[in-house]
Parts: sequence; C-alpha cells; structure tokens
Amino acid sequence: MSRIGKLPVTVPAGVKVDIQNNVICVEGPKGKLCQDYTANVKVELNDGVISVVRVDESKASNAAQGLYRNLINNMVTGVTVGFTKNLIITGVGFRAEVQGNLLVMNLGYSSDFIAMIPENLTVTVEGQNKVIVAGIDKQAVGEFCAQIRKLRKPEPYKGKGIRYETETIRRKVGKSGVK
Repeated sequence: MSRIGKLPVTVPAGVKVDIQNNVICVEGPKGKLCQDYTANVKVELNDGVISVVRVDESKASNAAQGLYRNLINNMVTGVTVGFTKNLIITGVGFRAEVQGNLLVMNLGYSSDFIAMIPENLTVTVEGQNKVIVAGIDKQAVGEFCAQIRKLRKPEPYKGKGIRYETETIRRKVGKSGVK
C-alpha cells in the first residue's frame, strides 16, 4: 500500500482546484498548472483537501496513487511558493550572464554556450558565477538546471565546472610526481 499516496494534500487559501475529465488544474497567485492522470486513480476534492484514491488493488494503481499525489502536492506548492535551484559556476574565467531570454555562459571552451530560457522560468545571475533558476513547475526547473549542469560537469581534481549549490564534490588527489 502506498504510504505517500494515502496522505491528503491540503489546499491553502487563494488556490483554486478544478478536476474534470482526468485532468486536475491548480491555479494560485503565481500561475496555473494542469496535470492529467490515469484511470487507475480517482482524485477527489473535499473541504479544501485533495485525496488520491485507488480504483482497485493492483500494483499499477498503488504506484499511480503515490505518483499523482506527489505531482499534485508539487503543483500546489508551485503555484503558492514556487521552486528555485541555484547553480554555482567554478573555474578561472568561467562566467554567466542573462541577455534578454538567453543565458550566455563562458565555460572555458573556444566559444560561449547560449541557452534559451523557457518562458515559464526566470533565470537571474548573481555576480558572475551564481545562476538562480526559479519557476512554478518543479520538473521544468529541474530539467533546465540539469541541461545547464550537463554543459560542464564538475571535475574531481580542481572542482571546475557547474554544480548545484547543495552538491558537494568529492575531491581526488592528483599525481604526486615522486618516483
């Protein structure tokens, strides 16, 4: 039985929830998100509490209950508070800047990397080496940060590259050069 799926999602004040035709839409002060769900679960709204109920006792229904409960919880959190992720760029001469809807990064290669910022995200740069990605959709924020990080993953010897702010890089000792 899904432990996460059994937990109810409380809807804060100022958030509207609309459930129709296997699609749930959540609208709040930061924006609107919609998510469709499978026929393995039913989503019910009672007295400001959203509950996800399984249709039968199959393994697929159990998995879907936990999945869609968490997705709905992320939607409610996104439209009320939002999500942010911070990326740190480390390296001599490495820097980033926002130009309109483009993120331009110099990462030690012969040419700069230019990334289009999706319209549902906001990207700001503090200093020249801290990139802050914010948005209401947790999946979109995480995906964009992963794409940026993939351009220059942090290496273990000097720590150069792009890493998450909460990430720690396990450093390795280089060659000693002594015979």
